[in-house]
Amino acid sequence: MGIRLDNVGIAVRDLEEAISFFTDLGLTVMGRDTVSGEWADTAVGLDGNHARIAVLQTPDGQGRLEFFEYIHPDAIETSPTLPNEIGMHRVAFAVDDIDESLAIAAAHGYHPLRGVATYEDVYKLTYLRGPSGILVMLAQELQRG
Repeated sequence: MGIRLDNVGIAVRDLEEAISFFTDLGLTVMGRDTVSGEWADTAVGLDGNHARIAVLQTPDGQGRLEFFEYIHPDAIETSPTLPNEIGMHRVAFAVDDIDESLAIAAAHGYHPLRGVATYEDVYKLTYLRGPSGILVMLAQELQRG
């Protein structure tokens, strides 16, 4: 049996805000659509399911995020997941320049939760809250000398 990860789906309160943030980080919009109807109700398990969606892809072509902005039923606001809570944890990106990525995030109003850490002289990394409270990890591999 073959299996591969296709995408990670994330419900957001503002689709355009999510697209703007993640495209500025370097992802590309692969497609956009509005989905509804019996097939969507059946697949998702919600009656009257109606959402605007966008699929974004990483520059290497290996990772995809699918964002959903619900039109119906109403989106339910929840507290963002903490790093030690069970459930969907974070979206992690390897970046070439963490400072440049953090400048892009800051331009959107998002900043590290605590700061930038160095892990065993291998990575510089940080967590930040992005659009709709999405926990985003940015990690830059350090050059070994």
